[in-house]
Amino acid sequence: MNHTTGYVNLLYSQCSVDLESPEPAWFGSQGPDESPVESGVEPTTKERRKWTTKEDKILISAWLNTSKDAVVSNDQKAQNFWKRILDYYNASPLLVGTLPRELRQCKQRWARINEQVSKFVGCYDAALREQRSGQNDDDVMKAAHDNFCDAYGYKFNLEHGWRELRNDQKWCSTNVSKDGGKDK
Repeated sequence: MNHTTGYVNLLYSQCSVDLESPEPAWFGSQGPDESPVESGVEPTTKERRKWTTKEDKILISAWLNTSKDAVVSNDQKAQNFWKRILDYYNASPLLVGTLPRELRQCKQRWARINEQVSKFVGCYDAALREQRSGQNDDDVMKAAHDNFCDAYGYKFNLEHGWRELRNDQKWCSTNVSKDGGKDK
């Protein structure tokens, strides 16, 4: 290619991003200032795979089982911990026929789930505190979703993750049930 003509191949200057997605976009191997044409490398963009509800539940299960392993306990380095989660996740019989996920993908998805569910727990607790006589669980859930949207400016779309994690101590509601009192 003749660089003196001022020719710029616009096919390699931009990449599409799904603006509706809560996930960060995946980009190819080139740096931000390096075009594939200038580096002499063919473009290698990975197609972004969305996480399904089933995959989220398997990842959550992998994280919970690995973090609560009584034999290994907390006597493991972070890299080993995540390698065990990845192995557990990719070995799931529910994922037969799908491409295995990479370590980075699982860590990033877990960070998203953990962050969003933790925020939603606070919104759910607030909705429980504001629950009035005659309101049922569906009313509380709607109020929690409204609280989340008001607080963060977007809809909470990981309710399946919250349902998997809500009984675990880390994400357990801090509210006391209406029929029980607080201990002194």
